[in-house]
Amino acid sequence: MSVGAVSQGVNFDRNDLTMVLGENLDLGGNDAGARNGVGKSAILNAISYGLYGQAISNIRRDNLINLTNGKGMLVTIDFEIDGKEYRIERGRKPNVLRFFINSVEQQVKEDAAQGDSKETQADIVRTLGLSHDMFKHIVGLNTYTEPFLSLKANDQREIIEQLLGITLLSEKAEKLKELVKATKDMITEEEYRIKGVSDANTKIQDQILSIERKQTLWNRKKNQDLDVYHGALDSLMHLDVASEIETHNQLVSIKANSQELRRIEDTINRLTNDVAKDAKSIQKIEKYLVNLEAHKCHACGQEVHDAHAEQTKDDYKKQLSELESLVETNNRLILEQEIKKSFIEIPKIIPTTFYNNVEEAYNHKSEIETLQKTIELKLAESDPYIEQIKEMKEVGLEEVSYDYLNELVRLREHQDFLLKLLTNKDSFIRKKIIDQNLSYLNSRLEYYLLKIGLPHQVVFKNDLTVEITELGRELDFDNLSRGERNRLILSLNFAFRDVWEGLYHPINLLVVDETLDSGMDLAGVENGLALLKSMARERNKSIWLVSHKDELISRVSNIMRVVKENGFTRFESEN
Repeated sequence: MSVGAVSQGVNFDRNDLTMVLGENLDLGGNDAGARNGVGKSAILNAISYGLYGQAISNIRRDNLINLTNGKGMLVTIDFEIDGKEYRIERGRKPNVLRFFINSVEQQVKEDAAQGDSKETQADIVRTLGLSHDMFKHIVGLNTYTEPFLSLKANDQREIIEQLLGITLLSEKAEKLKELVKATKDMITEEEYRIKGVSDANTKIQDQILSIERKQTLWNRKKNQDLDVYHGALDSLMHLDVASEIETHNQLVSIKANSQELRRIEDTINRLTNDVAKDAKSIQKIEKYLVNLEAHKCHACGQEVHDAHAEQTKDDYKKQLSELESLVETNNRLILEQEIKKSFIEIPKIIPTTFYNNVEEAYNHKSEIETLQKTIELKLAESDPYIEQIKEMKEVGLEEVSYDYLNELVRLREHQDFLLKLLTNKDSFIRKKIIDQNLSYLNSRLEYYLLKIGLPHQVVFKNDLTVEITELGRELDFDNLSRGERNRLILSLNFAFRDVWEGLYHPINLLVVDETLDSGMDLAGVENGLALLKSMARERNKSIWLVSHKDELISRVSNIMRVVKENGFTRFESEN
């Protein structure tokens, strides 16, 4: 990664060791005291602010602005990673944050109150692959940053996990969690879809069953009607029409004979009653005549000898003659009726007919034709429900497939398994990464401790804790002298840098801000300087050394002076 900062035109891509000196012309002279406060550390703060939006130390953003004009601070960082060119423009008063990739600005929503954007900053950090904390331990070394071994155990573990790639596992785990959530959402959605399809199928199936019941009733009614029609047709086909008509004619004759017989019997009964009645009248008249012959009154029995009695007797005889004649006539009529009656025959068993009248019998043939036509029409009737049922089964019913759901469930189970591999502390992946990279870290740390002249043994253990020993005696970091701590800090930062570059990508810039000045003896400073020169020469690093040690000026070939004049700082390169 190449880094360049445009603020007074400083180019950090030089592949050498440059010492930064400061002068304050307002204070007059180049004495050591005048070198404080001119803006040497502002270079590192500018890089930190440009990349991360915060200084290397705990300085509020607005206090980074030049106090003389109080506005118009703008830091521009140009850098390159894997052939892509990046630029960050970040400033205060006015608040500015712009991010370019290959000269194309990345458009994001900006927080106007802060002149910043979390989304943009997240993109920048992802691009760098380096958090601000890691930046302070491998790029911008300074005395303001709390040493790694002075941090709390959790903070140390966080940096080590980030350094060894464990944080990448956690980041991948977070992304995987999002995928798991998305998969679970898709499973839930698919379950709802299947339930919806199943519910819809159930309703349609209920409708199909209802229609099928109607279809059953319709078919049953059709068959029943056909049975009736066939039964009627069979009856008609087995009927002897001629016999049926003859029977109807017989019934007509029988009916007529029955009527005639009733009439004769009524006549005989009437004549018989008349004869009986006339016979009684004859008896009375005969009795009256007997009395009149004896000259007696028929009413009172007294003697009568007058003409009136003769007249009465003559009248009775006349009546008697008429009655006898009438009786004779009636008996003759009775005899005639009896003779007629004897010729009338009524069968004891009255024959039955299929039809009610002879007209229906004559219509028998047309009835057969009508029934046959009716049966044909009934047989030709199509099921009104079969197409409806077929359509509902083929179109309405949707096949319920669990293949996609099962695939999603298998995917979720696989993602859960991968998530456990990424997050479980006992995961063989985490252990393998830690064991492999710890071995390299310890070897590089041992190398730098030897080169810088610290006799102590410092080893990172598998649980990511640090063990410091000297001649078999275990020590704490605070047991070391200030110079020993400084040697260990530099060695640890250099080792961190080697591990980080081995896992990710090279970084061309290293800023050492007064770190060699912190309690180091001459041998420690010489060893530290030798390491820096070796890194610049052999590994093509651009190393910027900020120091108050005048004796180092002659040991470096490049010097940049930071000159503060009238409240403003400018940079001057001596070569």
